[in-house]
Amino acid sequence: MAGVAVVGSGNYELFIDTGFLQDAFTLDDATEGVLDNTTYVLDGTTNFAGVLDGCTNVSIRRGRQDQGDQFSPGTMSFQMLDTSGIFNPFDQNSPYWDETTQQPGLAPLRRVKLQRYDATNTAQDIFNGYIINYNYNFALGGLDTVTVFCADQFYLLAQTVMDEFNVSEELSSTRLEAVLDLPEVAFPIAQRDIETGTVTLGGASAFTVPQGTNVSQYCSDINQAEQGRLFMTRSGVLRFEPRIGNTLSGSVADFHDDGTAIKFNGVGISFEADQVVNRATVTIAGGSPQTADDAASQATYFVQAVNISNSLLHNDAAALELAEYLLVPEPEPRYTSVETQFNMLTTAQKDVLAAIEIGNTITIEKTIGNTQLAQELAIEGIEHYLSFDVGHSITLFTSPTTVVFELILDDAIYGIIDALNVLG
Repeated sequence: MAGVAVVGSGNYELFIDTGFLQDAFTLDDATEGVLDNTTYVLDGTTNFAGVLDGCTNVSIRRGRQDQGDQFSPGTMSFQMLDTSGIFNPFDQNSPYWDETTQQPGLAPLRRVKLQRYDATNTAQDIFNGYIINYNYNFALGGLDTVTVFCADQFYLLAQTVMDEFNVSEELSSTRLEAVLDLPEVAFPIAQRDIETGTVTLGGASAFTVPQGTNVSQYCSDINQAEQGRLFMTRSGVLRFEPRIGNTLSGSVADFHDDGTAIKFNGVGISFEADQVVNRATVTIAGGSPQTADDAASQATYFVQAVNISNSLLHNDAAALELAEYLLVPEPEPRYTSVETQFNMLTTAQKDVLAAIEIGNTITIEKTIGNTQLAQELAIEGIEHYLSFDVGHSITLFTSPTTVVFELILDDAIYGIIDALNVLG
């Protein structure tokens, strides 16, 4: 089995781009500079170093904790024990020192990826991104440590600004693609997974994007108008999902506390006033405020409001539709998170959870008193923590979802024609 064994969890590896091309064509070299060489080629292959065997822990956060939050860059941090000094950026004897450029190979903005090997020894991505900085801690009379901070490709979008951009009236997904295609952005097409949006964005002069607009913030504004999901997947792909509503997706993981499915050792339950939204106002650029109210909810829970200004939606009617979508008149108790340890799970269950993704549907069932309460939920955020002392733990943050089912003829439950049983 490839990788490094983590107690009770499986085999993993943490790869860092060293900055070297291991099979690149080199002019005037007797071996690497031979024309028509099939081993040493013009672009070469990036050389990744596996460093997990020198780590003490790894922590990953991706997505958001609540459906009302905006998505931000996914992050990973890990700590290494530098027993031989090879991670020291000043150590020219390190195997990661680049003699050609006289620079450390392990440097900021190098690619980094954490992978787990499943039962078939196939690598599963858990995080894919870039190193942001190394914090080197010298310990007198002890072992030096290096704490490394990483972020996914959202970080790169957050460091980029746009030239003035004259937009056309178009779907949210089309606008997002146009932004990613801009020469000052040039986000790789191969790293996009953009579903078709459900709302139209404005194209009048009021919607012209001014010079210096942050790319990440503008992409978030597109998603705010859509009310979908915009995030980097665990494999480093920018994924855009349309407005969240009913879903045909079946559960990819079932968590039960009775031993019949995936075991868990922590579950969050929320039943709070902050869940209520009974007044929502949305204003488009150059438009007038569009407000949706739920009078019955306001009479019971007082007025609890949200406000969106300068929305990218194309007209007031779309703004009012969004305001109505944002209303949540009644608080409902729900499971907000679930946590489990890999050392409690079967091999198959570990493989499922290592590959789980934002937007997937899960079920959580817990015994409360003499009743088993089960809910189907959508994943909004994921946290991983790896420790060589304890193993791998994962926490999933959830949002409520309405699951619809395929219509089944002559079935007493799924054969009823209604909003929850649909064709296809």
